[in-house]
Amino acid sequence: MHPIDMRLRALGVTLPQRSKPAGNYLPACRCDRLLFISGQFPLENGHLKYVGQIGRDLTSEDGYQAARLAALNVLAHLRHETNEWRQLESILRIDGHISSAQHCHDLPKVLDGASDLFQQVLQGQAGHARALFAPTALPLNSSIELVVIASLRPSHADQG
Repeated sequence: MHPIDMRLRALGVTLPQRSKPAGNYLPACRCDRLLFISGQFPLENGHLKYVGQIGRDLTSEDGYQAARLAALNVLAHLRHETNEWRQLESILRIDGHISSAQHCHDLPKVLDGASDLFQQVLQGQAGHARALFAPTALPLNSSIELVVIASLRPSHADQG
């Protein structure tokens, strides 16, 4: 068993099924050694678990859990796209889109739900830059959407 899968198991976490795109786009796309993961929502069993705005419909703690759940959906795509983790080098960037009520200022702590999970599971492969956006609404009335860029290890084809 891969060490990442062992850490997931130790946390009592099971990766969800990979979500299907909500529109006409790919869930993930590669360019050289970069992997772009399309926006992931806090889906549980295929259903949106956290809807509405942080600071109006949901607390910051709810938002933290929503970010963590969206990160699990990212990990499901990463595992699939990286040949069960073997090609994953690191997470490079997270863009967190958090549906927020006006004057809700603890959104960096909300996005920590994703960053913390990546650190727990990926450890040295989890260091990343990130950006946070606070629109008043997201697709499907989701509370959060994560977009992730990861780097891949060079394949044998790249080396020769």
